[in-house]
Amino acid sequence: MATPELPRLASTPGRWIVLATVLGSSVASLDATVVNIALPRIGESLHTDVAGLQWTLNGYTLTLASFILLGGSLGDRLGRRRVFVWGAIAFGITSVLCGAATSIEMLVAARILQGVAGAMLTPGSLALISASLDRRDQGAAIGLWSGFGGVAGALGPFLGGWLIDLAGWRSLFFLNVPLTLVVVLVARKHVPESRDPDAPARLDIPGAFVIALALGALTFGLIETQPLLLVAGVALLAAFVVIELRSDHPLVPPRLFASRVFTAANLVTLAVYAALGGVFFLLVLQLQLVAGYSPLLSGAATAPITLIMLALSAPAGRWAQRNGARLPMTAGPLLAAAGLLLLMRIGPDSPYVRDVLPGVLIFGLGLAALVAPLTGAVLGAVPAGEAGIASGVNNAVARTAQLLAVAALPGLAGLSNALDDPVAFDQGFGRAMAICAGLLVTGSLLAAVLLRPRHTPNLDGVDCKPQCAAATGPALAPARSGADQPPDDQPR
Repeated sequence: MATPELPRLASTPGRWIVLATVLGSSVASLDATVVNIALPRIGESLHTDVAGLQWTLNGYTLTLASFILLGGSLGDRLGRRRVFVWGAIAFGITSVLCGAATSIEMLVAARILQGVAGAMLTPGSLALISASLDRRDQGAAIGLWSGFGGVAGALGPFLGGWLIDLAGWRSLFFLNVPLTLVVVLVARKHVPESRDPDAPARLDIPGAFVIALALGALTFGLIETQPLLLVAGVALLAAFVVIELRSDHPLVPPRLFASRVFTAANLVTLAVYAALGGVFFLLVLQLQLVAGYSPLLSGAATAPITLIMLALSAPAGRWAQRNGARLPMTAGPLLAAAGLLLLMRIGPDSPYVRDVLPGVLIFGLGLAALVAPLTGAVLGAVPAGEAGIASGVNNAVARTAQLLAVAALPGLAGLSNALDDPVAFDQGFGRAMAICAGLLVTGSLLAAVLLRPRHTPNLDGVDCKPQCAAATGPALAPARSGADQPPDDQPR
């Protein structure tokens, strides 16, 4: 039986496929960005403290990080379009629950459910492009996916801040409803169904739930300072490793870590993205609570980071492809750390050009130098057939690092009870940025030491297709777990 011909990108069906995948991915990724900007207003409206705001972010990140690999596996097995549509519907419903929350407990519960929906929605975007379009056009389609995602990432803080000022923080969640409705209608009508015929017959359900329990215990233990839960979380992590080693269909295949470069890149990811999680959580709070910026201005203040990455990440990826990832993965975090030290100057009534923009620019330059080579190193370290699961694992590592950083950093920096005290928050913010800068320096040292060539000068080189260098933002985009995903994941 002949294989059905897949549509070309220039055709009407091809354009509909790109629309569905771009919009679905953007809805899930932008939600995290704009919620960061809304945190001060959420705190005022729901009368919560820093812990409540931590849970507002971490409730979503917890379930997304825990189940995103399982979501990719479900799509491979049950149908990628089906799971993508389920995720979009669930994301719209849980967004309504978030917008209607009358207490911080209701909001956190809704965010936890929203993360589960995101874990079904986000892995499908790149998987559908891979499975639904003619292979001759997949690079161009992924370039469009990346480019439009970058534009959405750049406009999101402006639009989110404007919407918060105009209609309040709840409008951010309600806006997801018409967007997800369009995703569902377009996907059901125009996106063909596909599955992975080689997908394992069983899913690693035990692994998924043990890692969710582990991350939940660690997050709760860090936010609420519960040592017993921290011990339980570490024990559950050890149990997860045992499960994966013994499973014949693991979520995280242990064989991937036989690659020195893959292991090194994920250790760098763990350190660097922990820093990024802390920075993007606390910077908008500092700008609004201490510097007196409005949500719109605080969103606009960080937009140069995304714009710099849009302009420079692709050249950085191409450079790393030719010369190896070690140098940009070493220099990038150091440059970003220097930017954080400059951001420590932000205080009451800080002028943007003098106290904010220099740090934002240098921080953005550091990320632009780092992120695409990091993604390329992850993908180049494994066979092409395992690029999808490799990028998915790296994404899960990045989100886990952000989750734990947001949980731990306020307590370490003395910010837990400082939401109503701008002076105390300002002092804690300086300590937090110093900690994040230290994490970035740690990531730089890990790259310098662990990616050192052994015997041959190109061991740390990158074998990444050009489109994988088109980074669009400071969080790795998940890819599906199937074996036929091409190595073209982009940071987002």
